Amino acid sequence: MTWKTMDIQEQRVRFVVEALQAKRPMSALCAEYDISRPTGYLWLERYREGGVTAIAERSRRPHRSPEKTSSELELRVVALRQCYPDWGARKLGVLLARQGIRLPQSTVHRILLRHDLVREADRHRPAVKRFEREQPNQLWQMDFKGPKNWPTAIGPLSVIDDHSRFVIALEAIGRPDGELVKAQLIRAFEQCGVPDAMLMDHGTPWWNQHSFSGRTYLSLWMMQQGIQLCWSGIRHPQTQGKVERFHGSLERALQRRGMAQEEPQSWLDAFRLEHNYIRPHEALAMKTPSELWRPSARLYNPCPPSWEYPEGAWTLKVDCQGKIDIRNQHWRIGKNLAGERVMIQPVEERYLVFYCNTLIRELDPALKRSMIVERFNAEEQNTQRV
Repeated sequence: MTWKTMDIQEQRVRFVVEALQAKRPMSALCAEYDISRPTGYLWLERYREGGVTAIAERSRRPHRSPEKTSSELELRVVALRQCYPDWGARKLGVLLARQGIRLPQSTVHRILLRHDLVREADRHRPAVKRFEREQPNQLWQMDFKGPKNWPTAIGPLSVIDDHSRFVIALEAIGRPDGELVKAQLIRAFEQCGVPDAMLMDHGTPWWNQHSFSGRTYLSLWMMQQGIQLCWSGIRHPQTQGKVERFHGSLERALQRRGMAQEEPQSWLDAFRLEHNYIRPHEALAMKTPSELWRPSARLYNPCPPSWEYPEGAWTLKVDCQGKIDIRNQHWRIGKNLAGERVMIQPVEERYLVFYCNTLIRELDPALKRSMIVERFNAEEQNTQRV
């Protein structure tokens, strides 16, 4: 084995042995071991003073570090982490920068490591691809959080703007009741305006699995407000990536901070304020949602007029049995639309049925088949992420 493949300590021991034997000139020996003569003499001196252990590889860490983070700054970082135990180094760094303290993300992370404030659960890979609407209020996502770490069987209702991640509503209503959800939506519409579209899953109270149309009176009420409704793919939570990610952040905060004796809605109000105005978001280039969100220009009307379809559009009135007649063929649409007008749009041999501006059914006369249109736009469904 040549010295180049030896352990560093073994190499130095062999050098010292040969040097002490004085069989070759010091310059030739140093050249063979690819070291300078001063280094060779240094190894000899250390060996004579302390033996083999004295010539082992020593740490090259400087005895002093003029740029080492001061204890005071470390305590500031630790205090912020304790205040926001579910935030990572990058978010804490942004918060420090707002206070005039600029520390690299890596420095903040090392401080957290030194104080044992980083757990394996804190490490996660970022999403590789994101989809979001171009402007605020083009799409809101709505869902209930699961019951984990929550005092009731149903977690809070969340409504989030897709573009800015601004939390429109975060309410502990206790159960998925249509009237309770409607009351919260009215409050949100009055304060924030009305969105262009809303995205939900196939859960109550906005979807009824036992209804022919699947739509509920709550979802029809939203359509009457001129909101285009979209439903996520079944067993495809990525479609609602923004609200799912928000619920993940909410879950971590509940787990690490706890709620103590605080009233649930008060805790949610404080968390919503923090999320919208304090917490920087990586998906927003470390801005807060409030920096990107603005109220919708569409004002809420508690008594909206009948929906006006485009001039010249083919419209039909749904009869009392929930059916329409197209070219002497009866099609079942849904009793909850009885008395309402729908728009028919022919597409080759099929018919698309719209209620207000939401596509609700596709009719295929050749197969005599009526299909519910419930899924989110396929292209967006494949790319939607957190």
